[in-house]
Amino acid sequence: MNQRADRARVLPPEPVAGQRPFTVVSPQGNREDPWFWLRDDACRDPEVLAYLAAENDYCEAWEAGYALLVERVYDELVGRVKQEDQSAPVLERGYWYYARFEKGGEHPVHARRKGSMSAPEEILLDGNAMAAPHDYFEIGDYAVSDDNRLLAWMEDTVGRRQFVLRVRDLASGALLADGIERVSGFAWAADNRHLFYSENHPETLLSWRVRRHQLGAGTPDEVVYEEQDESFYADVERSRSGAFVGIHLHSTEASETRILAADDPAGEFRVFQPRERGHLYTLDHAGDRWVMRSNRGAPNYRLLSVPVGREQDSAAWSELLAHDEQRFIEDFLAFDGFVAVEERCAGESRIRVMPRDREDFHLPAAETPSTAWLGDNPEVNARALRYHYTSLVTPRSVYRADIDSGRRVLLKRQAVMGDFQPDNYRSERCWAPARDGERIPVSLVYRKDFRRNGTAPLYQYGYGAYGLSEDPVFSANRLSLLDRGFVFAIAHVRGGQEMGRRWYDEGRLLHKMNSFHDFIDVTRFLVAEGYAAPGAIYAAGGSAGGLLVGVVANKAPALYAGMVAAVPFVDVVNTMLDETIPLTTNEFDEWGDPRLQPWYDYMLSYSPYDNVAAREYPAMLVTTGLHDSQVQYWEPAKWVARLRAMRVNDAPLLFRTTMAAGHGGRSGRFEALRETARDYAFIIDLQGATA
Repeated sequence: MNQRADRARVLPPEPVAGQRPFTVVSPQGNREDPWFWLRDDACRDPEVLAYLAAENDYCEAWEAGYALLVERVYDELVGRVKQEDQSAPVLERGYWYYARFEKGGEHPVHARRKGSMSAPEEILLDGNAMAAPHDYFEIGDYAVSDDNRLLAWMEDTVGRRQFVLRVRDLASGALLADGIERVSGFAWAADNRHLFYSENHPETLLSWRVRRHQLGAGTPDEVVYEEQDESFYADVERSRSGAFVGIHLHSTEASETRILAADDPAGEFRVFQPRERGHLYTLDHAGDRWVMRSNRGAPNYRLLSVPVGREQDSAAWSELLAHDEQRFIEDFLAFDGFVAVEERCAGESRIRVMPRDREDFHLPAAETPSTAWLGDNPEVNARALRYHYTSLVTPRSVYRADIDSGRRVLLKRQAVMGDFQPDNYRSERCWAPARDGERIPVSLVYRKDFRRNGTAPLYQYGYGAYGLSEDPVFSANRLSLLDRGFVFAIAHVRGGQEMGRRWYDEGRLLHKMNSFHDFIDVTRFLVAEGYAAPGAIYAAGGSAGGLLVGVVANKAPALYAGMVAAVPFVDVVNTMLDETIPLTTNEFDEWGDPRLQPWYDYMLSYSPYDNVAAREYPAMLVTTGLHDSQVQYWEPAKWVARLRAMRVNDAPLLFRTTMAAGHGGRSGRFEALRETARDYAFIIDLQGATA
């Protein structure tokens, strides 16, 4: 008897979620949803919790058949981690700030040293001590007041990304204020007494209000802005120059920024540029000017210089970097003497430096494909730029580039412990033809002894939504697949912005099907070109990437031997019909509004939950977190229940709910590695690679 058949004899019965009549009412027609009862907004229903527990028990019983493999993979992942490690320090207002990990520590310790790294260490936040009383713990943003005396930080002890804001006197260690709840961001004013913070709506979780808090005042915090349009987020932050506090209002299709001098915390915010549908802009300030990234008449964006005080006088603006159909401007930083720009050309990211006194130049990239992005640069008068560089074979690296001489210094490279040698691996970029004639970029990495003869297993990953680019970055965890002979592929499907704004627009709304077709077409191309063995292809994606996996499971199930869908957005129509579900209203410009045609029919045509049918499905591992605020746990729970009821084969179908976590999984670096080990072991076991 083979291993899997023997294992099946000791498995408990597959969990069954009973069906209960329920009608989903919609302006476009009513639908029956017999698993709607699995939704429990409070996460306390005993029947629902019992079902999730039964699924967890079934998952663990299945994993018991390869428990040694899970431990082996986990040991590999942990063995590559430099347990005592430290980030490259950043200088700000006379202090060197950094984060470090202690041996065995799950969480970072944030600290600083005055003047030099040889000065005594001052611990700001000890993540390990703070996390000790909690099942889940995450430190969000933190910032020190201008006089370097007060520390404000955000913390989450649930996993729902609803942070509590706290303030501490660094000299005495005393907390100065009660925790302010449901905070998504904050900024100090220059007087060291006022904080501005963005507040999340208690039901939709959208950041909708900005309040002004005065330390020690004992009075209710004044609302300085309240957003009325539920498709917008309201964020607050301090400019890098320190001169301004900004309220950033943004949706998929429009943005607006309101600014206030940081030394006038009692003043009124003024509008930089009023919102206009179709106009997206971001800002940075240095000296006597703003630098604005704008898509007005420029789908791939352009950069403009705007004099301070003349923000609404377009006649005073001047162009710094023109629009280019072949170049996508992704981000930038303004300094007194130069501007640094993240840009993409033909799917490759690079850093452009624009000095005020001479010609532009690009920072070198040694590999294709690779990824470069701007780092922490808090001082706008600097003459050097910190940036990050990585590739599929080069660990993440932090560089400092001198603007005047062009000299680069490597400040830190991610340490990979064990026997890792970059020369043992190869990466490449290829282009897969899509069914509509488009060319899809694909990033590949494999061991140097790989042969393109159609015998290797393939692990294919994708995302393709919100204009987020899935960059080719190094992963030490991935080595556990590569060293077992897997080829790892990132399918840069439409819906991201790897190829510019057009790439995003062609993968959303009524073009969303392109994302799914691209992923399938990439798989078929890799098989045809000998990168992958038929019958040994595994697909993976999380969140909107989990939607991608779910649609592909319905459209091309025979193409894949197994799938991992993490926190998957799979109940598309039901979620988008319900504006009480967190974040829904902000998503209409991404997916459409199913209360209206043609959105309803289009979304219904691909929603994974609604398209489960009596067919054979590949082996699947589905994961979620009970307190997920981005994709509620009941979406994957309902999907799995329907799959169990309707599929016509008995391939493994596992569903794992982390009961003390949210969208990002468990907190803590080693707890996260445990989840990764379980995901990888599922695939490795399916492939039969037990070593």
